[in-house]
Amino acid sequence: MQALYLDTAIASTPWPHLNHVPSPAFNHVETEHTERLILCVAADQTAAELQSALILSEQKLAASELDRRIAERTRELAKTNEELQLQAGLLQHLPVSAWTLKPDGTPEFVNRVWLEYSGQTLDFVRSHPEAWMTAVHPNDREKASRSFWDGVRSGQGFAMETRALRAKDGTYRWHLNQAVVLHDSEGKVLKFVGTTTDIDDQKRAEEALRQAQDDLERINRVTTMGELAASLAHEVSQPICGAVIKANGCLRWLDQDKPNLNEVRAAATRIVRDAQRAAEIINRIRSQFEKTSLNRETLDASEIFRETVALLRGEAIRYNISVRTEQAADLPQIAGDRVQLQQVAMNLIVNGIEAMKDVDGIREMVIKSQQAESEQILVTVSDTGVGLPPQLAERIFDPFFTTKPHGTGMGLRISRSIVESHGGRLWAVGNPGRGATFHLNLPAATPSHRKMPPCVCH
Repeated sequence: MQALYLDTAIASTPWPHLNHVPSPAFNHVETEHTERLILCVAADQTAAELQSALILSEQKLAASELDRRIAERTRELAKTNEELQLQAGLLQHLPVSAWTLKPDGTPEFVNRVWLEYSGQTLDFVRSHPEAWMTAVHPNDREKASRSFWDGVRSGQGFAMETRALRAKDGTYRWHLNQAVVLHDSEGKVLKFVGTTTDIDDQKRAEEALRQAQDDLERINRVTTMGELAASLAHEVSQPICGAVIKANGCLRWLDQDKPNLNEVRAAATRIVRDAQRAAEIINRIRSQFEKTSLNRETLDASEIFRETVALLRGEAIRYNISVRTEQAADLPQIAGDRVQLQQVAMNLIVNGIEAMKDVDGIREMVIKSQQAESEQILVTVSDTGVGLPPQLAERIFDPFFTTKPHGTGMGLRISRSIVESHGGRLWAVGNPGRGATFHLNLPAATPSHRKMPPCVCH
């Protein structure tokens, strides 16, 4: 049809500029041109039809894939919704407070246990993003809010301890609040699921244990000091007797016709010095009995042991024990509580005295202070006593384990606890020949530690 139309059009075309009929050769060229034109048009039409069919096929495939994905996503959402309904049902019947939060931290669900404890309603909780905060103790709210929002915004969840108000009796009880994160199939935060567990009884038990440990530590100090009462009385009586002798001398010089004021003044100065020494000894003793909070300050470890040796000098002399101290030069200071570290020093020195007082031969204690690796101070207390079998090297630090006839078995246990609370270590080894050595490692004070003024006891 198209070919006929083209032939007709060509045949009817006027040739106004030609005065003769076209030659047969010309007719042949025109015919070939027409055929090629017809073929091109037919090819273009076929290509267009093929392209249209291809586009239609791709659209059908895309539509089919979209339908498949929609169906798959619908199944996933249905399954997720079913799981969430199951979770909500489980949370509702848990014996602890349970709740869920939306990804932005807004409360979504709380179970009956939580509502009964707090005295709030579900509508109130959902309409107030921080409704739970109204039940939190005022002193805990700032920290709790910070932990809560940090966990929500990071998408990591949170865990925090707070005191919460129990509506029925108006009392505050300790609770552990924990939230974990639920993610969808694409990894996005779907919601937070959490529990609030009452840990008040546990907290009270922990506090009672800490209190018992503190009391036991103080009792140990009192017991140790009681064993050394005679020695301490001797230490205190020396400066007092000296002061009395010098005071009598002052009276004699003042009774003379021409009082020797220079001698009186010198004697009075010595009286003041002796009285100060006696007061210092008494203060040190009393500080061991007092129950005070930790007072961290920068200290000289060697000085603590020298002071303790001076305090126990009478006990060492009583059993003919020589005590020698050796200190390396330029030792850094440590940071700690003076009274607690004095208690450690006293326990170690008393143990050494107890180990040597009944042995034959040399009775010598050597206390060395030196710098160890990793910015540590190492103090060793060695004796020539009965020794320490290898199997007892660790057992002596166990609670209530003692080799003394009248020992409590708590001195070394408490000493190790004190040292560890200062970031150090305490251990013991038997000497090759005779006796034992206690090693005390303590970290050197950092630049952030400031020198505290000495405690003045009244």
